[in-house]
Amino acid sequence: MAEPITGWIWDRNLRALLELLSRYSGYAFDETDWETIAAGVQDTDDESPDGWYSYPLAGTSGTLEVSLAQAVGGEEVSVSITGAEIPELQLRTDTLLSAFASH
Repeated sequence: MAEPITGWIWDRNLRALLELLSRYSGYAFDETDWETIAAGVQDTDDESPDGWYSYPLAGTSGTLEVSLAQAVGGEEVSVSITGAEIPELQLRTDTLLSAFASH
């Protein structure tokens, strides 16, 4: 099993991250997914081990388990992604985290 891919992104980039991860994993991400995740991540806290929200993106290339938590008092969202077993998906996931942390 591959190690989790972790990092942070700006909260304004969360939907774009999830849409691209879904596309790469073969998951049909839609408005209901976004509404569920947006509500779930609202009361999260990245400083609390129990303060994270997880959501599966079960696609044709496997299931990515995306765990999210907001930074208290900040505009960042901490991200941990498991299930990226294919090297190409690992690279894409890591690249997305880097890109969405810089914009």
